[in-house]
Formats: sequence, structure tokens, C-alpha cells
Amino acid sequence: MERNSSGWISGLLGVVIFSGSLPATRVAVSSFSPLFLTSVRAVIAACLGALLLLALRQQRPQHADLWPLAIVSLGVVIGFPLLTALALKHVTSAHSIVFIGLLPLATALFGVLRGGEQPKPAFWMFSLVGAASVAGFALAQGGQGSRAGDLLMLAAIVLCGLGYAEGAVLSRRLGGWQVISWALLLALPAMALVACLTWPATLQGIAPPAWIGLLYVSVFSMLIGFVFWYRGLAIGGIAGVGQLQLLQPFLGLLLAGVLLGEPVAWTMVAASGLVVLCAAGAKRYA
Repeated sequence: MERNSSGWISGLLGVVIFSGSLPATRVAVSSFSPLFLTSVRAVIAACLGALLLLALRQQRPQHADLWPLAIVSLGVVIGFPLLTALALKHVTSAHSIVFIGLLPLATALFGVLRGGEQPKPAFWMFSLVGAASVAGFALAQGGQGSRAGDLLMLAAIVLCGLGYAEGAVLSRRLGGWQVISWALLLALPAMALVACLTWPATLQGIAPPAWIGLLYVSVFSMLIGFVFWYRGLAIGGIAGVGQLQLLQPFLGLLLAGVLLGEPVAWTMVAASGLVVLCAAGAKRYA
């Protein structure tokens, strides 16, 4: 029981950190191109991850771990950051957050396919209700979308769910922060090349908020958040702890209200309560 609670606490800390990702990305893409933002955040995080691996003298992954690490890299190092950055060129931060409500279902689905988990039928019921609540609330907030932006966000969710589940399985053996660090290093050569090719012609005139957004997604979204998140998924269960992501849209909307000046309606509080109940129900039957 104590171990399970520790997993949920770690997962919650990860969700809180990830909640700032889309608002921070929205701010950053106002000054940086999506390709440059995706690549440079991965390069910065990879350098920090390498320092951790060297300082703590971690052993290299086995050859059999390379393919799962490549899947993690594709999902959370390249796919989700790039596709969300591209989507945020077409839609607002508030509109894009609706799709984050689908992430727990994607994570749970890949947890079943890749992690061998078998949640009870009631788990899926609570998951569907929670996801529908998130989707209904976020859509009710307004914001003009686009077909391109919506398709990009859907693709991002699928890849992210795959990366989360695959990373959680690896974390049971390698450790959470080790998995994301090795995944970042695996993607480093390609990301460094893309960063060089897409380097802005000039860095003058870039507003401080864009630099802050870049720093946040590089250090917190790309590395520190995964330290807590993968640990939570590994010891608390992929399908169960993954439902904590249902809280992420509301935390993200709150941060979007503070950072981007978007209004926060009272309905957010009411919908958050329903989502918490769904997450609690899913936890019980995971």
C-alpha cells in the first residue's frame, strides 16, 4: 500500500510539472519555430541527462533495451513536442488542452498492449467518463480550432501514450530518470543536427517570455517531469496512475489563465471535481 501511494504521489508531481508544457510551448512558438523548439529542448535536456548518468555512474542499457528506448524517444522526445508545437501554430493553448484529456486512455491502452496490464471493466468506464468530462469542458471554453491543429494534437496524443507506456515498462528495470535520460541521448545526434539547421537567423528581439518558455519545456517538461512520472507509472501501475493525467487539462488551463491572460471560469472547479472522482474510481479498479 505504501509503495502504491508513493507511485501516485510521484505521478501527481509529474502531472503538475507537465501541466505547464502547453502554455509554455504556446509562448515559446511565438518566437521560435516548432522544429527549432523541439530540437533545442531535446538537446538541452539530453546534456542534463548525460551529466546525471555520468555523475551517478549508471550502466549502459542492454542491447535489447535500444528498441524500447527508441519508441520512448519517438513518442515523448520527438513526436509529442514537435506535433504540439506545430498544432499550437493553428489553435490556442486552451483549445489544444482538450486533447490532453484523451491521454490517460491512450496510456492505458498502450499499457495493456505493451505492459500486459489487465484493468477491470469498471476502470474503462471511469476512464471514458473522465475523458468525456475533460473533452466536454474544454470544448465548452470556446476557442477556434482547425482541422490541421486537431489532427496534429490527436497524433501527438497517440505517440505520447505509446511513449509513456513503453517508458513505464522500462522504468521497472532501468529506473525512471534513467529511461528518459537514455532516450534523450539516443535522439541527441538527430536533434543536434536539426537544431543547427533551424537555428534562428538572429536571437535579437526575442522576448523574455519566449526564453522562459524554452527553458521550462527543456528542463522541466523534457526531463524533471519524467523523473517523477515514469517512477509513478512503474511502481503504481500504468493504467491506474495514468488517470492522473485527467487533472492535467485543468491545471494547464489555470496556468494558461495566469500566463496567457485567459479567463478561468467557475465551471473549471466543478468539472475538476468530477474528474477527480473519475480518477479516484479508475484508481480503485486499475
